[in-house]
Amino acid sequence: MDFDVIIIGAGAAGLMCGAIAGQKGRRVLLIDHAEKPGEKIRISGGGRCNFTNIYSNPENFISDNSHFCKSALSRYVPQDFIDLVERYDISWHEKTLGQLFCDGRSQQIIDMLIAQCEKSGNELWLGTEVLDVRSGDNGFVVTTNRQSISCESLVIACGGASIPKMGASRFGYKIAEQFGHGLIDPVPALVPLTFTDELKDPLKTLSGVSVSARVHNERASFDEDLLFTHRGLSGPSILQISSYWKPGEAITINLAPDIDILARLKMARTKHPRQHMKTCLGAILPQRLVDYICRDVKKERLADMSDKELVNITLQINSWFVKPAGTEGFRTAEVTLGGVDTKTLSSKTMQSRIVPGLYFIGEVVDVTGHLGGHNFQWAWASGYAAGQAV
Repeated sequence: MDFDVIIIGAGAAGLMCGAIAGQKGRRVLLIDHAEKPGEKIRISGGGRCNFTNIYSNPENFISDNSHFCKSALSRYVPQDFIDLVERYDISWHEKTLGQLFCDGRSQQIIDMLIAQCEKSGNELWLGTEVLDVRSGDNGFVVTTNRQSISCESLVIACGGASIPKMGASRFGYKIAEQFGHGLIDPVPALVPLTFTDELKDPLKTLSGVSVSARVHNERASFDEDLLFTHRGLSGPSILQISSYWKPGEAITINLAPDIDILARLKMARTKHPRQHMKTCLGAILPQRLVDYICRDVKKERLADMSDKELVNITLQINSWFVKPAGTEGFRTAEVTLGGVDTKTLSSKTMQSRIVPGLYFIGEVVDVTGHLGGHNFQWAWASGYAAGQAV
C-alpha cells in the first residue's frame, strides 16, 4: 500500500483524524481540492473561529438517530480541544451560551491542526481533485489528477453541501451511495429564512434592525438575537430554528420575550393616558420596528385605545405568526442537515458496517449541531474516533 490511510478532505474533521492516526504510527495522506486547508475554519466566527462550546452535549445535535453521536462526543470532549489550543498558546474567550472564540484570528486553529499533522508525519496534497475511488486489493485505490494511490483505510471527510463558493460539493454523498450507504436527504441548516413577496415589501424598511427574540415551532424554541434582512429573517435565533423548520410551516416569534406587552400597555394607559403608543413601545423596541407595528394605529393616545386594540398590538410583538417562503439555501447555510445514514456506521469508530476500512466523519454524516461551536466539536470528536480506529 502507498499509504495506510487516505483522508479525502482537509477540513476540521479530516485534519483532526490525520493528526490522531499519525500519532498511532499510521502513514497518512490528506487530499483536498482546495488550495488551502480548513477554509470553513478560516471564515467561522467572523474570522475568529467559534472552535467549540463548553456545554456541547448530545442534546445539541440533530440526527435521524439521536443516540449515534453520544459515543464519539463522550470520548473527545470540549476540554480536550481546549487543552490542545492552550498547548499552542492560543488565547481565547467565552461569549454567550458557552461559545469559545480565539482572541486572535481563526488561522491560528488551522496552523495548530497543520502542525499536529506535520508532527504525526502526515502528507498533505492540496489543489488535488479526486477523480475516482474503487475497492482494491485489501483496501482502496484513489485516482486523482496527480496519480493513483492505494490505501488500507479510506476516510471521507469532505463535508456537506453548504457554502458551495467555499468548494463544497456532494462528493461525499456520491462515495457513500457508491459503496451502498443510504442518505438522509441533505438540506440547508443554520440558514436565514426568506419572506414571501407579500411580507417582503412592507418589511423592507426593517432591514438591519436587530432584537432579542424567542423563536419557536412545535419542535424547538430558541431565545437569541433576531435580525431583519432585505430578504427575510436571520440572526442566531432564526438560524437555530431553521434546522427544525420544514417548508410550508409557520414559526412564532416573540419580539419581547421577557415583557408582557399587554400588561405594560394597560398599565401605561392607566398611569400615562396621554402617552402615545409609539412612545410607550419605543422604550422597549427599536424605533423602526415600532413604526412598522404602529403603521395602522389611528388613535395616538393610549387613553383612546380599547382593550381589543391593545391586544392586536400585543399579538404583533409577543406572538408574531410568520410563514416563511423558504430559506436562502446552501449558498448561505452554515451546515448541512442530513447526510450519510448512521444506520450503516459504527458510532464508536465511524467505520462503515458495509465496507470494512471505509470511514465517514464530520459534516458528511447525518449529525448536525446547533449554532455556537457544536459542529466543530462534532468534527473534532468524529475525527478523533476515526483516527483512533483507522
